[in-house]
Amino acid sequence: MALGDILIEVSNVAKHFGEGETRVDALRAVELTVRAGEVIALLGPSGSGKTTLLRLIAGFEIQDSGRIALDGVELANGAASLPAHKRNIGFVPQDGALFPHLDVAANIGFGLARDFAGRDARIDTLLDLVELGKAMRDRRPHELSGGQQQRVALARALAREPKLMLLDEPFSALDTGLRAAMRKAVAEVLVKVGATAILVTHDQAEALSFADQVAVMREGRLVQAGAPEDLYRRPIDKGVATFLGEALFFAAKIDGAFADCVLGRLPVENANGAASGEIFVRPEQLRLVASGDPASITRANVAGVEFSGPSSSVTLVLANGGTIAVPCASAFRPDPGDAVGIALTGAARLI
Repeated sequence: MALGDILIEVSNVAKHFGEGETRVDALRAVELTVRAGEVIALLGPSGSGKTTLLRLIAGFEIQDSGRIALDGVELANGAASLPAHKRNIGFVPQDGALFPHLDVAANIGFGLARDFAGRDARIDTLLDLVELGKAMRDRRPHELSGGQQQRVALARALAREPKLMLLDEPFSALDTGLRAAMRKAVAEVLVKVGATAILVTHDQAEALSFADQVAVMREGRLVQAGAPEDLYRRPIDKGVATFLGEALFFAAKIDGAFADCVLGRLPVENANGAASGEIFVRPEQLRLVASGDPASITRANVAGVEFSGPSSSVTLVLANGGTIAVPCASAFRPDPGDAVGIALTGAARLI
């Protein structure tokens, strides 16, 4: 399959659990396509349906309706479903799920037949790929750190050269520093092998930094999908905007390509002839300047400063008495009681 061709298609898939008053519609008419060589993140709060969708693709659950196909081969259509072990899909669970009685080599080679030609060489190659090395072959899972266990789980999932990799919140059990390092390491491995992967996460930063595409799910529906930066800057609604990061919303009157609001007169990138509405900006689009700076769109008074190392959050009181929080480099933070100007980078967006 050529890089960029559609590898997996999810068409009108629905799934519910329970009946009557206990019925929960976990997925509702979900449509999703993933291209070869692409990493896509399913992002959403708990209960949004992302893990259910991953389990349907893996074959661990059977959908009520809809179709799932991998590289043109039908995996499931309605209640008809190909068993999970015949789907040629690799799966990395949240906790790694290594076999405690097997050493690292046996865990990695678990899915390979004993008489598989070059079995030991394949295991050694995978150990090098995930940067563990041959010295780790004989260790048991309890002798490994959390990050090392996840590397073994990744190597095991890659052992049979699956067409698709599924990762179910694989970094969530790791501490913050290790999580970032493992995320980078796994991303590098997926690039090296040219893998197509679907990651399930509820961590916005993880999804935005890890994936080529992000699909936001809410209440069993896929509400928006696209490139991470596009979703972050151009969310389809307030729910997506706030889920992906901090957002500031202001009622505004629209005048051509500009909006008049409590922040002053701001350019709007998608006015589309509207007369009024609600606009939003990301806090990092606002920067603090001297109150008389020509770039200032409005003035505000500093109500408080929250220091957090290299950056600080500055709480500002606006002309209407409302407050907003704006990030600022700690080296240049103002003091409470100071009068400052606010400048805008980029444009606001009507939402």
